[in-house]
Amino acid sequence: MTFLQKVWSIVLKDITSELRTKEMLLSMCLFSFLVLIIFNFAFDTGSKNLRENISGILWVAFIFSGLTGLGRSFGVERDKGTLHGLLLCPISPWGIYLGKMIGPFIFMAIMEIFTLSIFTVLYNINIVPFLLPLTLIVFLGTLGFATIGTIFSAMSATTKARDVMLSILVFPISVPMIIALVKSTGIILQGGAIQEIYSWLKILIAFDLVFLLLAYLTFGFILEE
Repeated sequence: MTFLQKVWSIVLKDITSELRTKEMLLSMCLFSFLVLIIFNFAFDTGSKNLRENISGILWVAFIFSGLTGLGRSFGVERDKGTLHGLLLCPISPWGIYLGKMIGPFIFMAIMEIFTLSIFTVLYNINIVPFLLPLTLIVFLGTLGFATIGTIFSAMSATTKARDVMLSILVFPISVPMIIALVKSTGIILQGGAIQEIYSWLKILIAFDLVFLLLAYLTFGFILEE
């Protein structure tokens, strides 16, 4: 079995497990829906305040909903007592990390498609003209968030208050990425050209690469702890 086949086996295990219960997907989609509904009542549709803050609303829904799913990435393994079995698999820590990171990435992508669909209806915004740059921003943001979240999910899985600990660890580290995501999304949704967000895209790409490298170098030590 090749390295990629081993990684895909872990991904497939997580997808199959989630499809049996749908707990993570349903909770993520419901949470994002509630966030959009609450902000829709807080701001008048078409007002200047809404246009200025709309990218922030979208990323609040993405990030907080995604965090509810990331917390279960390693938490489920610990609750079911399968974490040690996973560590005994003939695959490197880097392979385990990739397998556990790709699953939440896919679930977050599904939640984001659902959220964007609701977002266009509730806030009366046509995202079709901005679909390509918006997809690129969302892809880089989701990859970064899944990358960071998987590292800290493994670190917090052994603690009692792992959901609280995950939030405390992830948000301070993610601040530069969140600022880049909100700023670049705001420029695109207000009709800006993709050239205007090159500097933000460079920050997002650098952020993703740095944390992927960090995971490659340290994930073995994190699993040992």
